[in-house]
Amino acid sequence: MPSYKDVIEWLFNLRRFGSKPGLERISYLLKALGDPHERFRAIHITGTNGKGSTTAMAASILRAAGFKVGMYTSPHLSSFTERIIVDDDRIPVKDVVRLVEEIRPIAEEMEGKPELGHPTFFEVTTAIGFEYFAEQGVDLAVVEVGMGGKLDATNVVHSLASVITNVSLEHTEVLGKTVLEIAEKKAGIIKEGAPLITAAEQPEVLKLFEEICGERGSEMFVVGRDIRYRRLRHSLEGQWFNLEGLREVYENLHIRLLGRHQLRNASCAVGAVEALSLHGIEIPEKAIREGLSKARWPGRLEVVQRRPLVVLDCAKDPKAAENLSRVIQEEFNYNRLIIVVSISSDKDIPSMIDSLSRAGDYFIVTRHRVMGRAADPAVIAGELKRNSKPYEIVEGVGEAVERALEMAGEGDMILITGSVFTVGEARERWFKPQNEA
Repeated sequence: MPSYKDVIEWLFNLRRFGSKPGLERISYLLKALGDPHERFRAIHITGTNGKGSTTAMAASILRAAGFKVGMYTSPHLSSFTERIIVDDDRIPVKDVVRLVEEIRPIAEEMEGKPELGHPTFFEVTTAIGFEYFAEQGVDLAVVEVGMGGKLDATNVVHSLASVITNVSLEHTEVLGKTVLEIAEKKAGIIKEGAPLITAAEQPEVLKLFEEICGERGSEMFVVGRDIRYRRLRHSLEGQWFNLEGLREVYENLHIRLLGRHQLRNASCAVGAVEALSLHGIEIPEKAIREGLSKARWPGRLEVVQRRPLVVLDCAKDPKAAENLSRVIQEEFNYNRLIIVVSISSDKDIPSMIDSLSRAGDYFIVTRHRVMGRAADPAVIAGELKRNSKPYEIVEGVGEAVERALEMAGEGDMILITGSVFTVGEARERWFKPQNEA
């Protein structure tokens, strides 16, 4: 039997196949495994931003209601096993090794079929997740889309409810050049008779969703129209809010996640679990209350230290960076904001730095360690110069974090951002990675 390290190397090496939209390969792979995805039902979640947080909150509510719950998310912060969770437990490394060994010969056989080709990293990971959920006998899975929706490998699940958190420009080379084209791809997760919950705001996007729901006999519920929330108060311990849901009015709900945008995500999560009642699955108020309060989603406005205040956030695209900049300025108190930043090279770096420059007083530019993905710090520095922002370059993320801590006074704040990879690496200073050898 190969080691976990060997198996992870083989898996990550599959990234050479890139992203190949389409359901033929995942369908073939799952059929060869006995169609594990037929053995559980799901809530399926997509959106430009917030889908991971929404997934975590929905899964937490279902666990609090007593269900055995699978949660499938991507990418991971520190460990591959974070992607596949049953109840509160990550998939054990021995099961990753066993399932890769089971899938590998099927993948190699597929490579010899020109009409299929070798499955991608995400397709193999999805097959591992769905097979593990079936083996574990989950009652429900909450499944986050990898990219888009319609042709995403996860779009083989039988969803009882779909969520589209929001839509803005992303992955334009794959999903389309306009918001409407991207919305059409995301709407591909809407299934016959399965309600859609969305916090999208653009009238043309909502009109498109309405049309597609009409064709598929699915009800559509919109946050802000059918589901309403009002924030009561917030602190570093979280947020308290009232919510008018689809079935109940909930007062003084609490989430630990920070930032007003998380209330929209929480509204989507509550809407999705309430919508399960259309399939005869009733979720009690106690479970909604407890599940929201217990939900965690690391690396999203995550406070890891108080003096100086250190916050980690995975903002990795212009929309997320703009939102982050606004939340930091509106909701946090500090004398000076030091931003440690590394961004992946395929992102819109000028837009992201424009947004972050509105909040940051001083920048430490670094390079995350995912080979071939991190932007050259000089490119980020050039954008900071254009924004007339003082900066320095420190090559490694760990070293950049130490430099920020050395510079910061007690009343200052350090924000570490720009990529999931940057945050995952920085987080190791406060949370040692689990030994998975």
